[in-house]
Parts: sequence; structure tokens; C-alpha cells
Amino acid sequence: MGDADPGTPRERYRAQVRAEIKERAWDQIAAAGASALSLNAIAKQMGMSGPALYRYFAGRDDLITELVRDAYRSLADTVRTAAAAGAGLATLAHTLRDWALADPQRYLLVYGTPVPGYHAPEDITGISSEIMAVLLDACAALAPAGPPTPFDSHLADHRDWAGEHPAAPAALHLALAFWTRVHGLLSLELSGHFAGMDFEPALFFAAEVDALTARGA
Repeated sequence: MGDADPGTPRERYRAQVRAEIKERAWDQIAAAGASALSLNAIAKQMGMSGPALYRYFAGRDDLITELVRDAYRSLADTVRTAAAAGAGLATLAHTLRDWALADPQRYLLVYGTPVPGYHAPEDITGISSEIMAVLLDACAALAPAGPPTPFDSHLADHRDWAGEHPAAPAALHLALAFWTRVHGLLSLELSGHFAGMDFEPALFFAAEVDALTARGA
């Protein structure tokens, strides 16, 4: 039997149960990592049988996909809102860091170590491309004109990852530099690798962002 019409008591109940399942999944991920996610354990916590929970999510991968989709959609909406308010590349970097620090497990699920055996569906790639498009817009406004570097020239013919965005090779280069440096910093910080090094991660992050954006000065 299919789902009831949206807005009915049955559908609202189903949405509430799915939301609780996802909340408990995040708790599991925070405690033991995504690879340890167990629908049977969640069912037990909720006082449900395993088969009953599988009426809401077909399996572990289906649940992980929902969590990943929610995370990417949240970040895409966050950076798009910032860009619409006039944020440049530096502000977008700090917006991304704020989003990551607000929920480290959400960030690490999408940008940390891949979950063994899990492959995200194509629509997830589409949402992540929205984020990159916002960054490419910011980089296109910042990247300086000048003689192309060897990597700029390489990117002129290796730009499929940028979709249909018309950014020049120098902007593509800046976007990749931004993407790798920002996510490298955040992954190290959120994984605890700066602990005990006796410096302030926020100041280090700001200095690296300044160095990136200075390329367009």
C-alpha cells in the first residue's frame, strides 16, 4: 500500500517517525561513525521491530542517502542565501566554516572519510554542484586577469567538474584552490588534528582565506 496523501494524519505521523529515525541515526554517527550505523539498533531504541522500521527506510544506504541529502541541501541553501546577500569569497569561506562547526558530524558525513560500501545517488551530485556554482561565481568576480599558469591552461580542457559555468580558467583554478584548502583545514580541525598544537584554528583559517582572496587583489 502506498503512502497516504500529503497532509493527512497518517502522512504527518510517517514524517515524524522518519525525522526521529534520522535524529537517532545522527546520534549513532556521533558516537561511533557512519560505518557503524545500524537500523536494528535504532529500531530497538524506538521500541520498534526491525521490519517495522524498514517500512520507513529500505536499508542502511537509504537512510545514509537521506542524511547526506539533508546535509548537502542545508549547505547549498546556506551558501546561496549568503551569496544573495552579497557575500564574496572570503565571507563564503567563513559561512562554510560556521556551518561545519555548528554540526561537525553532518560536515564529516559528506566531506570526511567515505562510508565503506556506500555510493551516493546522482541527485546528490546535483546538489553539491549548486554549492560549487556559488563558489565559481565568487571566484569569477575575484580571479585576476593575467598570463595563464600551466594549471590554468590545463583546466581550459578539463572543466567538466564545473558543469556549464562560464568561469575562465583562472577562476576555475581559484575555485579548486579554495575548495581544497578550506576543506583540508576544516577536516583537520573537526577531526581533532589541531588539538595540542597551541594555536587558534579560527585565526589560522582566517589567514589562509586572506591568502586565497589576495590572489584577486
